[in-house]
Amino acid sequence: MRNLEAKFRLTDPARARAGAAAIGFERRGELIQRDTFFRVANGKLKLREETGGAALIHYARARRGGLDVSDYAIAPVADPAAIRAILTEALGAIATVSKVRTLLLRRNVRLHLDRVEGLGDFGEIEAVAGPGENPDDYREEVAAILSALGDAIGETLSLSYFELMRG
Repeated sequence: MRNLEAKFRLTDPARARAGAAAIGFERRGELIQRDTFFRVANGKLKLREETGGAALIHYARARRGGLDVSDYAIAPVADPAAIRAILTEALGAIATVSKVRTLLLRRNVRLHLDRVEGLGDFGEIEAVAGPGENPDDYREEVAAILSALGDAIGETLSLSYFELMRG
């Protein structure tokens, strides 16, 4: 699977929610998430434990034109505690990121408003490309969303949450 992503600091989460609603995003819920990252030779590998289930996610990002294009694979996990223990032993865990995520959706575009433990408030836009689509085709739409959110957002970021935690 592939998507086009933008990550940014949130300066005003309430204003971001209102701005998103004004351009057609619908709130789909709030998720409590814990991501455990593991050492791997290529890309990033994390175990995501969240409200309603868990999944193993492998991804690699390429920064192009100020936005990230991600290639990723997701596999559901039935026993996250056992998988976390096995992967920690085999690969080594390098970070754990805990957050509360508000999920907003407009067609195939996800907007995440995150409160990250120890870091603060952030947002992510993910335009998910369908089969045969190029994620770069969503550049204008992602730019328009960023513009519509206006001063509710701060700088865009190229680092993951765990990279920000490491300083």
